[in-house]
Amino acid sequence: MISRPPQRHIEYDRRFKLFGSRVRVLIGAPVRPGLPSPEAMVIQIEFFLRLLHRKLTRFDRDSELCALNENPRESCSVSPTLAAAIQAALWAARRSDGLVDPTLVKELEDAGYARSRADLAAESIADALAGAPERETARPREDSRWREISVDAAAAAVTRPAGVRLDTGGCGKGLAADLAAERLGGYSTFAIDAGGDLRLGGERPRERLVRIDNPLDDRPAHEFQLASGAVATTGIKTRLWRTESGFAHHLLDPSTGRPAWTGLIQTTSLGATTLEAETLAKMAFLSGAESAREILSEHGGVIVLDDGRVEICGPLAAQPGGGAEMVAA
Repeated sequence: MISRPPQRHIEYDRRFKLFGSRVRVLIGAPVRPGLPSPEAMVIQIEFFLRLLHRKLTRFDRDSELCALNENPRESCSVSPTLAAAIQAALWAARRSDGLVDPTLVKELEDAGYARSRADLAAESIADALAGAPERETARPREDSRWREISVDAAAAAVTRPAGVRLDTGGCGKGLAADLAAERLGGYSTFAIDAGGDLRLGGERPRERLVRIDNPLDDRPAHEFQLASGAVATTGIKTRLWRTESGFAHHLLDPSTGRPAWTGLIQTTSLGATTLEAETLAKMAFLSGAESAREILSEHGGVIVLDDGRVEICGPLAAQPGGGAEMVAA
């Protein structure tokens, strides 16, 4: 959740559903001549984000990503948009040494995530934790083939082993927020909330109150001030379902292909970009509490453990929160 800057600074505010979640875009006045009004620009940003979603979703057989996954050829021509999204997913895989693996499509489907769960109610976290297996940190899959995937951006082509399917997942959402932010140069302020992935900035950025929701109750897990940069949160609250063998969620342990139960239920990371913050948050979740503290030590972050304890990590622990008008994302 994000707040507006002080009321004297007017921003245009638009909200819509996308990426299986809720999106909010705030744009302040232009500071360069010739730019569209904030009202016009926010419509352009919404159109741009919807176009990205149509290309990158794996839940629509007509999407470009699904067409690539169904193409039997090892080398395929793709749009610059899909090429950039796959590059982002591969960057996250390299950054996490394979812990954030974009090739787990079959495993996601086997876990019960073959279609969007955006309009389905999530199961109880308390019930899921009570029935979850012994907690264990996730590990990269040794034989994963993401390292064999390459993108030729100049030729707009992707090469990957035959049969390997890709899911851009949270990396695609983070990239979308970053690309939208790049289009907002020349505006005094902006805030993009893509389902909890935040990108804040502008030519004259102002501090906002960022609120991290607690997945176990209605109280905030933490609040802090931020003017520019990115924040991403990942966890099991909104995508949690029941299967014949127990509860499942979308954050998989690559080494087993099954939902990861690591002792954490939510992680938040700050970063220079939303893609970086998204990657670090997922790395922290999959790594368990001890390693999560180290992962989040550089930029700062928040972890929520199985037992409800909240820990503030890195430089974020030294920053006081509060003090600004709160507006729900």
